[in-house]
Amino acid sequence: MATAALKQGPAPTLKHRPAPAVKTFHATMLVTRAEEWCVEAETAEEARALLAAGQGHRCHLGERLQFEVERVDD
Repeated sequence: MATAALKQGPAPTLKHRPAPAVKTFHATMLVTRAEEWCVEAETAEEARALLAAGQGHRCHLGERLQFEVERVDD
């Protein structure tokens, strides 16, 4: 079986555009989030009082309900 060779010119060069320069911006965000908190208590009433006094710990981060950008810093 005969094989024919084809003349090919140089491969085309691809022109790459430089990626645009990016900067990191810091922002202040106001976020409303529903969180699940846990506290150890003997009754629900005691648990409410402890949580109202700032006791306990966050069990789950929860869902973000609302957010708004307050300011973006350069």
